[in-house]
Amino acid sequence: MSPDPSIKEIINWLPSSDEPLVIAGPCSAESREQLLLTARQLAKLPQVKAFRAGIWKPRTRPDGFEGVGAEGLKWMQEVKSETGLLLTTEVANPRHIELALKHGIDILWIGARTVVNPFSVQELAEAVKGVSIPVLVKNPITPDIKLWMGALERFHKSGIMQLGAIHRGFHYFKQSPYRNAPMWEIPIELRRLLPSLPVITDISHICGRRDLLQSIAQKALDLETNGLMIESHFDPDQALTDAAQQIAPKELEKLLAQLIVRERTGSIDFQHKLEELRTEIDKLDGELIQLLARRMEVVSEIGAYKKENNITILQLKRWKHIIEDRLAIGTNMGLDKQFLLLLLELVHEASIQQQTKIFNQQD
Repeated sequence: MSPDPSIKEIINWLPSSDEPLVIAGPCSAESREQLLLTARQLAKLPQVKAFRAGIWKPRTRPDGFEGVGAEGLKWMQEVKSETGLLLTTEVANPRHIELALKHGIDILWIGARTVVNPFSVQELAEAVKGVSIPVLVKNPITPDIKLWMGALERFHKSGIMQLGAIHRGFHYFKQSPYRNAPMWEIPIELRRLLPSLPVITDISHICGRRDLLQSIAQKALDLETNGLMIESHFDPDQALTDAAQQIAPKELEKLLAQLIVRERTGSIDFQHKLEELRTEIDKLDGELIQLLARRMEVVSEIGAYKKENNITILQLKRWKHIIEDRLAIGTNMGLDKQFLLLLLELVHEASIQQQTKIFNQQD
């Protein structure tokens, strides 16, 4: 899907909503009383424009609470009637869509577990053909931007122009303080490829813990997210699903009040200074690319010399020296050690590949 102006900004499909759009509500609809108590408190927060609740809850194992089903949609209707909040819920099959539309759900979202299956996504996309309703697509569990874009493309081809993405973090095998690693570079790249597409950050699923919500919410805003999805329950410790990451409406009020919403553009003087600095960056990047190209030329000469003298490509002693020496120099100049290590590993991998090509060439 190429950048398409037909994709509407949030302000155009929710005219009463200023950015960032805040979607809040419990992870799961558990009872009529729970939904109404939570919604009444959330409706007092002017930033909250949409109420979320899971009606159908896909669980990893079958014995967990899997949602109340269609009965919960009747409770959602009561929420809308009493509070005026827009309603949104996750749908995972065409029957869910049919029931959601019948009960006046205003925004549909597609969950991470569904997005990994193009067959399921295609069925859902066909089910909303001819329907004018916003659809939000969560990123897949795995960090695969093509899979995420593919799901968005299927809905776009079905005529959904009120389209958005939800960044909810990615499964990560390394130890992390987060339930799902943010991997901010992926939603940033998605916005580069699809600049007209709104992106909402699901801070609850990224954090997995309510004590991390504030910092991640601020980070998301600083990276120009268009909205926040936050799980909120009137008594979060007693929630039937994802209790640790839900926040009481009163605490959500404090969180939202502490957020700093920064300007996306500045004054003329600011823009001029910014352009001056960006020009300097462009110049430095050009010099850096030239240096990398020259380095690869020398790597090719080294590869040819090794081949001529029947010497192995990988020289572990030399590689160890490079790591120690470059890290010492770089960190002494104030550069981040992890950044340097990653950069050196990428350059080394490219160097090995270059020399391998030379070794594979026929004399």
